[in-house]
Amino acid sequence: MNESQAVKPWTRPHDWAEVVLGVVAMASPLWMATDNAAMWTMVVLGALIALDGLVSLAMPGMVAGEAIQIVLGVLLFISPWVMSYTDLTGIAWSSWIIGALTVVAGAAALPMAQAASRMAGSH
Repeated sequence: MNESQAVKPWTRPHDWAEVVLGVVAMASPLWMATDNAAMWTMVVLGALIALDGLVSLAMPGMVAGEAIQIVLGVLLFISPWVMSYTDLTGIAWSSWIIGALTVVAGAAALPMAQAASRMAGSH
């Protein structure tokens, strides 16, 4: 992706991936066995991941949005241990996989957000 495309709203694939990952996390309690803690953790963190992805899509030069995405991914990754649902194998693995992919997507989008921020500052 070139730098001019990095500043165009609604075009960055990494941010779209974040939205999809958030929606999948949010919806995963619909098809997996959960308890109350696991369900609410997935719903809340999934919604925050999807919302942050949408904000990053709308405002591509917002570097903080990608940093927040990385933090949310880490929180989702550690949540099975923190919220004590490692015994619910399906939802725990969903947390680990979606959390790790969210960190990767946020980290991959960070250089593009930085480039968009620099381009916006140079105008």
